[in-house]
Amino acid sequence: MNSKPTSQPWSDLDRPPLNEGALRRALLTGADAPPASGGRCPLWTSLDVVTQTGSTNVDLAERARAGAAEGAVLVAEEQTAGRGRLDRRWSAPARSGLFFSVLLRPAAVPAERWGWLPLLAGVATATAVSRIAGVDTALKWPNDLLVTVGGEERKAAGILAERVGTTGIVVGVGLNVTLREDELPVPNAGSLALAGAAVTDRDPLLRAVLRSIAEWYVKWRDAGGDPHVCGLRETYAAGCATLGRTVRATLPGGREVEGNAVSIDDEGRLVLAADGAEVAVGAGDVVHVR
Repeated sequence: MNSKPTSQPWSDLDRPPLNEGALRRALLTGADAPPASGGRCPLWTSLDVVTQTGSTNVDLAERARAGAAEGAVLVAEEQTAGRGRLDRRWSAPARSGLFFSVLLRPAAVPAERWGWLPLLAGVATATAVSRIAGVDTALKWPNDLLVTVGGEERKAAGILAERVGTTGIVVGVGLNVTLREDELPVPNAGSLALAGAAVTDRDPLLRAVLRSIAEWYVKWRDAGGDPHVCGLRETYAAGCATLGRTVRATLPGGREVEGNAVSIDDEGRLVLAADGAEVAVGAGDVVHVR
């Protein structure tokens, strides 16, 4: 991990650094939590903010293998080698978004239900962003958060869940907050600022997202990972822009399936109706067919 900055912290006044101390007080002790929130988050045990690193997922996975406790949070002001699904690489200007990973150890949940964790993180992130930033959000299966920019759906966040050994899973979130049009890595990317967000202050956004993840995770874990009992399946379906649309899925091995996305199954897989049969997609690349 490299903690050396690439630019001075206040070189862009629109992008101030995160306040690590205030985040710890808010999330680990509940010092500034709203009265109805119950104080500190019931999950987070540590929180570190680094100036720069390659990937928070890689770094936190190393800590997990060294015995880090569940609830560890690692946040980077800048990632130089961020990764998405299918090992896609991306980067963003320093302090232009929220780039963080969390360590979960859902030992009481059957492993076949762990596939719900990236969907859970998506629901939690979308809920928090909509509430704090005042923008409409939607979810693209399995791990993208969409916002509307100029009447078009654009990806503003991605989520990557990776298992660490047999007991841990690291969930990483990358959310574009203040990226400008000329800074976007690809044309279909977006940011909260471009979507007209009322709030782009990253501190309250991060607190809200982490509190939302903790709330959903505890409900899901206490329900034994059952997506029906904790309400996760219904909530995800209600906010999923993929369901009801024609999609093309490129499966591992290169095989393509095109069909109508009809549901999410008990393991968090996308179910397609294609050629008179139903196909459950658990991995691969899914494209909304226009």
